[in-house]
Amino acid sequence: MSTLQFHSQPQSRFESDIRFASSTSCSFRPRRNFTLPRRFRPRPLSLHSHSSTSLRPLPRAFSNDPAVTEKPSICTADELHYVPLPNSDWRLALWRYHPPPQAPPRNHPLLLLSGLGTNAIGYDLSPESSFARYMSGQGFDTWILEFRGAGLSVQASNLKELKQSADAVSEQIEAIAKSVANEVSPQKQPTDVSGYLSDSEFYFLREDSIGIGTAWDEAKLVAELTEIFMRLSERLSGFLSESQSRLISTKLLDQISKLLEDSQLSERFEEVRIKLTNVLEKQQNSVIASQIRDLSQRLVNIIEGGQRSVSPQFIDIQERLSSTIEDFQKQLDLIVKYDWDFDHYLEEDVPAAMEYIRAQTKPKDGKLLAIGHSMGGILLYAMLSRCGSEGREPRLKAVVTMASALDYRCSKPLKVLLPLADPAQALNVPAVPFGTLLAAAYPLASQPPYVLGWLNDLISAEDMMHPELLEKLVLNNFCTIPTKLIMQLTSAFGDKGLCDRSGKLSYRDHLNKSNVPVLAIAGDQDLICPPEAVEETAKLFPENLVTYKLFGEPHGPHYAHYDLVGGRLAMEQVYPCIVQFLSQYD
Repeated sequence: MSTLQFHSQPQSRFESDIRFASSTSCSFRPRRNFTLPRRFRPRPLSLHSHSSTSLRPLPRAFSNDPAVTEKPSICTADELHYVPLPNSDWRLALWRYHPPPQAPPRNHPLLLLSGLGTNAIGYDLSPESSFARYMSGQGFDTWILEFRGAGLSVQASNLKELKQSADAVSEQIEAIAKSVANEVSPQKQPTDVSGYLSDSEFYFLREDSIGIGTAWDEAKLVAELTEIFMRLSERLSGFLSESQSRLISTKLLDQISKLLEDSQLSERFEEVRIKLTNVLEKQQNSVIASQIRDLSQRLVNIIEGGQRSVSPQFIDIQERLSSTIEDFQKQLDLIVKYDWDFDHYLEEDVPAAMEYIRAQTKPKDGKLLAIGHSMGGILLYAMLSRCGSEGREPRLKAVVTMASALDYRCSKPLKVLLPLADPAQALNVPAVPFGTLLAAAYPLASQPPYVLGWLNDLISAEDMMHPELLEKLVLNNFCTIPTKLIMQLTSAFGDKGLCDRSGKLSYRDHLNKSNVPVLAIAGDQDLICPPEAVEETAKLFPENLVTYKLFGEPHGPHYAHYDLVGGRLAMEQVYPCIVQFLSQYD
């Protein structure tokens, strides 16, 4: 394994071509007393337009062409494209940055992959801190992929619906930033906005969801119960495994049981419960469906009989059951909405984006350059490992990873995710609204008495990121994370390192078969992905193909997790290192 030698370079002559097209307007309050060096202070920027590709746009793609719908205000790229996922209504957002006319010619397009629960904004924070703009200024046709559930990637069946959903996400991201900047906590979230949880979704973070509901409607209640049990019997059309289906049906029946405990109806309910449990474990057919409807009717009849009792304990019991069933249906919908893991990204999202970029740019050898930060780099490692194990060509010319590893046993902050590795927790809490929680916590981390000041250290080392950019990163860059995704990533804390969803394939095992040059970059004060974890993963590659580079000096400057991408010295130190490496293979 070699150490890359490079010389720090002054800012590129192409920097003046950087453009910032966002309409976002926020009031920022700096966290620290900090002044940017003169070379990083904003100055007038050239706003000339770049010529677009001559290829005919593919369906579901936005661009700056007047004939095509305008991109949402939050998108600062030259173009916004959408890639349909096969067998899905997800449309993945691709932010594209064209090289300026005077940039050196390049042979391969560049794909940027973001980290866990993040969008494209982290790669394009401002004109003076834009990794994407810097790379395009160096001649690379640069694309940022936003995975399903992140940023402007949305679920839509047509162009109009896609545009409406993307605009709603953009407005929501801006609204959260503005509300926190104005010291107003973002409490109410609109429904059906990808990347953020609605009020009803937050409701399911509570252990007990039994409440007072609406008026009793026997026919409706029977229909709703039947639908729930039918969906569970069908394993939610493949979304739940048999064990998960059993867990969630048990949870519903337990909640209903609480309504009837210590009553004469408890014994009758237990009889129905046993029969329902047995039916749910059988394969779905018309007979089973009929039995489920009959048992649902019996269950409702039991509750109705209790309601007619003069005993005060049954007052409002029917309404409470209605509320329980309604909320449970919402939880089933939430499980389906956030039903993807790491391997879905690896097997579906990344390949779809790569194929689309190839079709748009047509590199002669059909290969791409790729850079991944955090989970983005982990995905590149996993792709190289999977191709090595299957004897396939990854069609990547060279790879750069930043703050990425396959074994995280030395990462103390990430161990807080371990409780979510329990499959039962994935059903109780199907998704973690990380972006909303972080935005709500940010005032406590950035203002006296800095109760949550340690959160800043996880993101950026002291004085390494301009306070306004740090605030924009925290408020605009993070999204909701499916618990199912976290569950698979927690395998990186085991002896085998990160594994596929079956647990049989360790993504560490086949990196020695890779033939793709790799630059593995680490930050000296990265608490999330410590440098020793990055170095250990780099050692798994053939020695002649991997280069390990550690940024940070004993007496400063230091680099934490996001400083490699958006730190104040990244443009001077990190970016030229990456360009020099990629230029060897382009």
